[in-house]
Amino acid sequence: MPVVRLLSARDVRAALPMPAAIAAVRRAFAELQRGRAVLPPRTHLDLPDQQGVALFMPSLLPETGSLGFKAITLFDRNPAIGLPRIQAVVVVFDASTGQPRALLDGTTLTALRTGAGSAVATDLLARPDACQAAVFGAGPQGRTQLEAVCCVRPIRRAWVVDPDRATAHRFAEEMSSGLGLPVEVASSGAEALREAEIVCTATVSARPVFDDADLRPGTHVNAIGSYKPHVQEVPSATVARAKVVVDHLESALAETGDLLAPISQGVFSAESIHAELGELVLGTRPGRQNAEEITLYKSVGVAVMDLAAAAAALERAEELGLGASFEL
Repeated sequence: MPVVRLLSARDVRAALPMPAAIAAVRRAFAELQRGRAVLPPRTHLDLPDQQGVALFMPSLLPETGSLGFKAITLFDRNPAIGLPRIQAVVVVFDASTGQPRALLDGTTLTALRTGAGSAVATDLLARPDACQAAVFGAGPQGRTQLEAVCCVRPIRRAWVVDPDRATAHRFAEEMSSGLGLPVEVASSGAEALREAEIVCTATVSARPVFDDADLRPGTHVNAIGSYKPHVQEVPSATVARAKVVVDHLESALAETGDLLAPISQGVFSAESIHAELGELVLGTRPGRQNAEEITLYKSVGVAVMDLAAAAAALERAEELGLGASFEL
């Protein structure tokens, strides 16, 4: 009988510190760009009565011998009843035998791998001297966005913006303590952007969360919240004037209002997208080319990120003896 390792949220965190997640995701984007990864379109199951959606995301990474999928639900009403908005599991199989190897908490893994993707983009697109950040959204995704950015840039100060002031203040207190830098609650997007050189948007807002005019020259933006055609975190004017890099072109053009809205308004086109992130990782397309340009990384999240992060977490968990093993 196959022996499967079960990794809880705590196990995933212990086995996959952010630098390791960044390294795994960087390799995944390289493999995807080289055409060595298999990434079918993810399946959407809309649940309008629950204000939710379920996504099923399979992938194959021959480099690590990993096959797997993530099943993730996003229920907008959950926070009001004390439950996480995002809940997920990741299943990993041996690619050579099809034997199941592990079941991982996907909620924690999703936050880690999404932050890691933004870190890779920030490393390749943000100004080398960028040291001040703004985060829109004080939830779990906002936390790993800031944590990840701090791994690739010498962040000395950060601001957080969230309509829930209590959540924002808790974010500021806990992230200040955890990262060892001052994190302040901004009263508005304009205040947060006044000095920010790196901006992360991680919200469920259907409308842009900041004004384009408030962005400083040379700012880099990581936009990870919008994954539906009608949801737009980033102003169309920002997209229109930015160097835009996406995690996966086909997925981005099918799913995110951050790009579909400005395209429908005639101020942007699919042809204006500068590159996929994997091209920057491999060096086949340039990243930032001057200190003044606005750069934008738009991520909808792709399954190879989950699988690469899960495979790295599983390998380390086996070395450390983390998790519980059971026979099916």
